[in-house]
Amino acid sequence: MKISGFSMVRNATKLYYPIKEAIESVLPICDEFVVAVGKGDEDDYTRERIESIDSDKIKIIDTEWDIESQRNGVIHAEQTNLALEHCTGDWCFYIQADEIVHEKYLPIIKDRCIELADDDEVEALVFDYRHFWGDYRHYQISHGWYKREVRVIKNNCNIRSNNSAQGFRKKNGEKPKAAHANAEIFHYGWVRPPRYMEKKRKAFHTIHWGKDKAEEFHDGEPEEFDYGPLNRLPVYNGTHPDVMKEWINNMDWEDKLKYSGKTDPSQAKHEDQKLKNKILTYIEQKIEKKFGGKVYLSAHRNYELLGTK
Repeated sequence: MKISGFSMVRNATKLYYPIKEAIESVLPICDEFVVAVGKGDEDDYTRERIESIDSDKIKIIDTEWDIESQRNGVIHAEQTNLALEHCTGDWCFYIQADEIVHEKYLPIIKDRCIELADDDEVEALVFDYRHFWGDYRHYQISHGWYKREVRVIKNNCNIRSNNSAQGFRKKNGEKPKAAHANAEIFHYGWVRPPRYMEKKRKAFHTIHWGKDKAEEFHDGEPEEFDYGPLNRLPVYNGTHPDVMKEWINNMDWEDKLKYSGKTDPSQAKHEDQKLKNKILTYIEQKIEKKFGGKVYLSAHRNYELLGTK
């Protein structure tokens, strides 16, 4: 059995993405890792960062992003699929540039791949998500955030990245049939210095809306993102992946975060602050506490979860 890792990225160092650490977090169980690296801005050195990984498993595909003709984030799926097409493994492990796998999960994930390799019903593995917010201690549990997503797929099921590359679909539009990986993804996409977070949001909006609309939206916006008071969020007391130690030690924006107080009324509400999501989150948490397991009060999922497999 062979496992291929794959990813896509552009302007990672400019926008504070831990791409090297993302790759290194899954590399030990991968036989190869294919990454599509988009040509970045002159002040970005993403390719050099990836090249610094001391492994002959890494395969870089140089690309150029046609952002203006690929709206709604489709460029992300296009680049993801480009990397996927170069994967030769039986299983393909997708990791985004701000996603990290804790080393404690690696043997579990590999064992699941071995266990389910010959199970024709299983087409993918789905992971739980922990979305960190503002710093490396607070995280989101709001209904407005996805709780699970597919990150490992079989390479013979005609499965491709979908929409803005959050999830996957089969070529006929069907959702892949997934077993649980019994593992978790640590998502650090919302842990950045506030100035980088605002730059990342503008880059994201440009990819989804186009340059003109993104610039109009951000015109007059503060240069630094406001995470709001963090005391409204749960606190994580576990360990972080080893590959993230340097990033965590280098965190220097605590003085720009609010650890108490009230939300600025002039600030647009984040997903967890919206009344509808507050109500749905409360209901989900009550049900989860009573019956165990994650509860979804939304029909939107990018996979079909198979029983207890």
